[in-house]
Amino acid sequence: MKKKDFLTIRDWTPDEIMAVVQQALTLKQSGRDLARRPLEGYTLGLMFDKASTRTRVSFEVAMLRAGGGTIFLSRHDTQLSRNEALKDTAQVLSRYLDVLAIRTYSQEWVEEVARWADIPVINALTDLYHPCQILSDLMTVKEKKGSVRNLKIGWVGDGNNVAHSWIHAARKLGFELVLACPPGYAPKPEVLGEGAPNIRLTTDPAEAVRGADVLNTDVWTSMGQDAEREKRLQDFSRFQVNEALVALARPDVIVMHCLPAHREEEIASGVLDGPRSVVLDQAENKMYLHQALLETLLLA
Repeated sequence: MKKKDFLTIRDWTPDEIMAVVQQALTLKQSGRDLARRPLEGYTLGLMFDKASTRTRVSFEVAMLRAGGGTIFLSRHDTQLSRNEALKDTAQVLSRYLDVLAIRTYSQEWVEEVARWADIPVINALTDLYHPCQILSDLMTVKEKKGSVRNLKIGWVGDGNNVAHSWIHAARKLGFELVLACPPGYAPKPEVLGEGAPNIRLTTDPAEAVRGADVLNTDVWTSMGQDAEREKRLQDFSRFQVNEALVALARPDVIVMHCLPAHREEEIASGVLDGPRSVVLDQAENKMYLHQALLETLLLA
């Protein structure tokens, strides 16, 4: 059987995306079953170049709950730091591990590992995409709204890797996505592509939020952008998700943030801690989604 990777939302069909989401919901709804160990004897490798709380812990716990084991690798502690060929590392790790999740800077690097690896490779975050985050976000939307269809999802903030993966999801699943980004911070043209009738880009946060069922944001300054912080604080000053902005959305809107949050920058504490916020459920759902994804890649 040909191995399957998860590198971007774009690479999977709508049915494949929603099957993993539904499996994650089933795992959550079924409760903890200590006797269920479908991945016993399997080993997940985590190769991370970037700091992580939720992604690392949720992957490790997901594999543990499924009965498998995990090995954490900092790329700088491997022979890659001494210029070993990526091809050689990928092929050797394939002899030790059953699946490899990578959190790094370059999307091309992840794709090159996947090219040479004989095991499934998961993109656990790059500067260009964050597909695992969007799968767990879609799980949260379905959990709270019953479906992702016929919804308006508003994005307020940077046109970053999370926004890029939301664009892929909207293309695949057909929900309305309106992204409000400051001038100069729009998603990359190659990700936006030729456009789609259900995806719109604006510089007005109110346009993205008005009538939205789901409201999403992320930090203004991502990892690796610290030198731009002061300029970004000025450029994004109109893009805070606060109580006044949320009031423009539907009364039953849910507010999402993939965390970590910079309180009183991209999101007000009153919103983050408020009744419309689902950020803790969103974070918890990463564990169930990652378990469903691992089981899908290793057992399907």
